[in-house]
Amino acid sequence: MSTEIPRQDEAGQGSSPKNAGKEPAPEGLKKVVAASMAGTVVEWYEFFLYAAASTLVFARLFFPNAETELDGIIAAFVTYAVGFVARPIGGIVFGHFGDKFGRKKLLQLSIILVGTSTFLMGCLPGFDQIGYWAPAMLVILRFIQGFAVGGEWGGAVLLVAEHSPNKSRGFWSSWPQSAVPMGNLLATGVLFTLSATLSEDAFLGWGWRVAFWLSAVIVLVGYYIRTKVSDAPIFLEAQKEVEEEAKGYGVVEVFKRYPRGVFTAMGLRFAENILYYLVVTFSITYLRLVVEVDTSRILLLLLVAHFVHFCAVPMVGRMSDRFGRRPVYLAGALLGATWGFFAFPMMDTADDLVILAAVTIGLLFHALMYAGQPAIMAEMFPTRMRYSGVSLGYQVTSIVAGSLAPIIATSLLERYDSSTPVAVYLLCACAVTAFSVLMLRETNGLSLQDVDAADAQGTADLLAASKTKDAKNGRRK
Repeated sequence: MSTEIPRQDEAGQGSSPKNAGKEPAPEGLKKVVAASMAGTVVEWYEFFLYAAASTLVFARLFFPNAETELDGIIAAFVTYAVGFVARPIGGIVFGHFGDKFGRKKLLQLSIILVGTSTFLMGCLPGFDQIGYWAPAMLVILRFIQGFAVGGEWGGAVLLVAEHSPNKSRGFWSSWPQSAVPMGNLLATGVLFTLSATLSEDAFLGWGWRVAFWLSAVIVLVGYYIRTKVSDAPIFLEAQKEVEEEAKGYGVVEVFKRYPRGVFTAMGLRFAENILYYLVVTFSITYLRLVVEVDTSRILLLLLVAHFVHFCAVPMVGRMSDRFGRRPVYLAGALLGATWGFFAFPMMDTADDLVILAAVTIGLLFHALMYAGQPAIMAEMFPTRMRYSGVSLGYQVTSIVAGSLAPIIATSLLERYDSSTPVAVYLLCACAVTAFSVLMLRETNGLSLQDVDAADAQGTADLLAASKTKDAKNGRRK
């Protein structure tokens, strides 16, 4: 009996690299993409709004007793890290129930939670008004925000990935990824407008709060759009099988059946997450305190860079369909390892165009890793435990990666008064991710139905056999 799994597209025809990413979108897919992006833009607008505010506002408002400004920023970044600690918890909870009840219902809940917590952040009094209760309440709301965002990503990307054609899954599922820089773009744009039009006292007094209160409006829009889509047929079929055959799902099951997939996903995520937060969060600290660039200029430069990043992500997603997941991701890891060594000297010039180039290049390197993640991770796990698998791989890593990156980088800068240790830190992270890519099985074009079929037969090794045979057949062609 053969153990090979033929890789097919939805029409039952073998996939061809020449046609990768070029077939027409199935009916309703664009609506699914819009629904996923709408909520993701909202949630990451709010998450990154906190990141920017940690450097610009929270250090002064909630931690005024710090001995130096860098100490205050580090304290603010610690509360920022709380959201990352909460994210894997959210990923586990949302992943478990998302695999049981569906992606759509959990996505609607996550957007309400993150919207409410962010709005309340804008209402918090400062340390001068209520003392230590102010940072304490900030931490609680940050935890709720992180918990909700932890459940958001897996549901949003899987809603698209499970609706997408096999040959263009990298392209379509990269769109929710592009919603992340769009959310960051929106947050940066709002903060730039407020900081540019208000005095510093007004911005610190009440202006920053407006940016948090605006979340209430866009949450309602995102929630409404998400009511108009439904879960993919492949999930509904898997859900029925789980109920009828009492199959396992959730965190325990995914660790039991696919530990390699979970740890590989964590390795893939490691450098990507660190690189991103060095570029978009630590760079603000470096530019403001070391280069002494004013806040409005920094935010304007980041605004342009985020727009370029938004445009680049779907393009890289299409590249992953055309050339494969592994080579594109590996290029991102190798190039990302170099960024810190040339980017900070470029920032030291204090020239706006040079600074913009440094930040933009960092985000382009990031896109090479980030765009293909949804397709790669979706293709690692069967449908019955996919939400749990991708959420674990993606969110748990953020505890030791993105959450600590600004803290570690700021501490290294304070101790050594040099950006070189920060660059070495990024280099080491990229080495971990490059190794993970080399251990990764190429899954470009793989049918999710075939992944489920392999799971039903009790072995993930069938996938490797399928890829080996497909590679040989491709060379013959």
